[in-house]
Amino acid sequence: MERLKNTRIKVIGTKQTQKAIEKGQAQVVYVAKDAEERIVSPIVRLCEEKSLELVLVDSMSELGKACGIKVGAAAAAALLEV
Repeated sequence: MERLKNTRIKVIGTKQTQKAIEKGQAQVVYVAKDAEERIVSPIVRLCEEKSLELVLVDSMSELGKACGIKVGAAAAAALLEV
């Protein structure tokens, strides 16, 4: 989680995270354990296909806080710096 907090370039939310993975921009992906499985399962599957590091976070609120937002987040990704 410290890595996500300290990353300058990140995306928050399932759609943005999925796009970043598909474009090859994601370095580490974070998924909340309490998020609905149907929402995060495509992201988990993509991480496995692309051999990306996947970090499970206890709750959506904890992930949101780590991203610097006041609401919960189901997924987020730290992006490769270019």
